[in-house]
Amino acid sequence: MRGIMSLTVLAIIVLAGFYEAGVLLSTGSEGETIVIRGAGSSFLQPQLEAWIQGFMRYDGKIIVEYQSVGSGAGQKQFFQGLADFAGSDPPLSHDDWEKYRGKVLQLPVILGAVAVVYNIPDIPKSIHLNLTGEILAGIYKGTINYWDDPKIKSINPGIADKLPHREIIAVHRSDASGTTQIFTTFLRKSAPSIWPKDLVGKTIDWPVDKTGRGVGGKGNPGVTATILSTPYSIGYVELAYALEGNLGLAAIRNKDGVFVLPSPRTIKAAARHALESGLMPSSPEDDFSGELNAIIYAGGSDSYPITAFSHIIIWAKYNSEAKAEALRLFIQWIYTEGLNYIVEGYVAVPPEVARLGLQASSLMEG
Repeated sequence: MRGIMSLTVLAIIVLAGFYEAGVLLSTGSEGETIVIRGAGSSFLQPQLEAWIQGFMRYDGKIIVEYQSVGSGAGQKQFFQGLADFAGSDPPLSHDDWEKYRGKVLQLPVILGAVAVVYNIPDIPKSIHLNLTGEILAGIYKGTINYWDDPKIKSINPGIADKLPHREIIAVHRSDASGTTQIFTTFLRKSAPSIWPKDLVGKTIDWPVDKTGRGVGGKGNPGVTATILSTPYSIGYVELAYALEGNLGLAAIRNKDGVFVLPSPRTIKAAARHALESGLMPSSPEDDFSGELNAIIYAGGSDSYPITAFSHIIIWAKYNSEAKAEALRLFIQWIYTEGLNYIVEGYVAVPPEVARLGLQASSLMEG
């Protein structure tokens, strides 16, 4: 881990042309403690907590607090003035961006993957179940009921005899969730004839609940805990939670017909194809609402199809110059020294995306 001197040098190099070195080291009056409050995504939480801990060791005058309340609640708190920044997996909708156009900046800070996880005691953890968007849509629609359904057995010939005749318990988020929006966007794109447009979003009226086999969990931690304690269940969580919980991990069929596991390599591949699509914004002031469409179910045989950026949303102008400078310093740190604090299950954003974040910090006013 680098020291304070190397951080300063690195930041000056990366931000050359944006700021004078003194800006990086100024966080308010001498002796003043500045508190930055954020709220939002549980998808982002493990990574953001690692960044907060690392950053606060560097600059003890700035305290960063974060509440994991879900992307929807985080955006709400931000716009109500209850949080200085929002953590949100999906960017702002086009309507919200138009409403706050010129007033907000959106920063993709990390890449992650929504992992499809399960608890099937009959299958060793070393064996990864193959699943498709159509099968997942059927499970959450309530039309695929048992683990030994012929559709599941047909794409898992090596373990077909191990798939039990047990009902599938479909676990989902109970709160307004960016993870849910990512997952349901994938279902819509990969199985449009099964999963309708009105079942895409942060909060869903899950059809499977009407069968008695749907269970809600609050946040990624709640879904993870429910799957761990519920044999024959399936669910979706950010990859970091799947790895920490040692859950069964499914390989998902991508747009090119290849079954792939979420990994740094396959997450990077999806991001690369998204950037090549030309649909990604070129400024933090732009409309990011097409971003999910670019990266989820992206082409490429090596792309993991449920990959997404997670974002920090900030105001372009803050009432307090000291708070704006503190938040600016934290953002700059994320894209520089923060690269040394990437948590397992996440992937650093590509350099061209990191430049958006550094550009955002230059646009902030206080």
